[in-house]
Amino acid sequence: MQQWRLANSRIIDTNTPVLMAILNCTPDSFYGESRLHSIDSAVESARAAQRAGAAILDVGGESTRPGSAPVDAAEQIRRTIPVIRAIRAESELSSLAISIDTTLAEVARAALDAGADAINDVSGLRDDTDKMLELLAATQTGSILMHRRVPPARDSYSDQYKQAPEYGDLVADVRTFFEQSLRTLTSRGLDPLSIVLDPGLGFGKSVEQNCELIRRTSEFESLARPILSGLSRKSFVGRLSFGRDSDPSERLEGTIALSVIHFLNGARIFRVHDVAACASALRAAAALSMPHLPPVSGIKEGETCSDPASRPVRSV
Repeated sequence: MQQWRLANSRIIDTNTPVLMAILNCTPDSFYGESRLHSIDSAVESARAAQRAGAAILDVGGESTRPGSAPVDAAEQIRRTIPVIRAIRAESELSSLAISIDTTLAEVARAALDAGADAINDVSGLRDDTDKMLELLAATQTGSILMHRRVPPARDSYSDQYKQAPEYGDLVADVRTFFEQSLRTLTSRGLDPLSIVLDPGLGFGKSVEQNCELIRRTSEFESLARPILSGLSRKSFVGRLSFGRDSDPSERLEGTIALSVIHFLNGARIFRVHDVAACASALRAAAALSMPHLPPVSGIKEGETCSDPASRPVRSV
């Protein structure tokens, strides 16, 4: 059984697809429909995500779209911590794990104190390295390690590069980054089972480079850690779907198709805007490709548990 171990004694079974719902507490995320404008709307979105099959909520207070400006720790905390506290105050949402999408240790610490279970650092621990490493070592929380070439302010949308970013062998370069980062984290005392790897689709990669990462995801299998797929409604999805510029609102069908392909190539955790649609597609793909496993892990569909630390968090 492949597992992801988080804080608060939560364990996520990643043998079958796991849905991570995006909760954007930002005014400027690239997909306008994902922006949450109040605590109440965030809690309702969490309820809807749970009903649709999400196991994790990814709460973020800073857009990481290409060209976006950094948001300081105080503002990220103002945007995200009341949302995390409100979700944790809802007993019917207790089975959901929460990750904080931030590159700053101060924000991550506040989120863990408010009830978060994991840290999703899209900088690959490069923005706040020493403090984030200290926090991870001290808390033994779950962490998502993402490959990112440059900060968002210096990046471009995948389908807007005039010249593709230069790599040697893209997949080998990403793998080397994962190997080096895993050595660093484990040398600081982190449990390898607490770490998820994210190849960073859409971050510093052209359309074809994103495709190559999806096709070759199985090459990360020997690292023995779950792979996160973060392609939901991104520009390269639209370019592949239509062969033209597109709006994020047009990219659902492409997101579903590429998510299924990424699952078949080895991805297991899916960070998505549209939980219900992606969950149904991935459940069908898992039923066909993994007939020896139940399509729902941990508990039966729709079942709840009053003690979320007592059993694995379900996946789709």
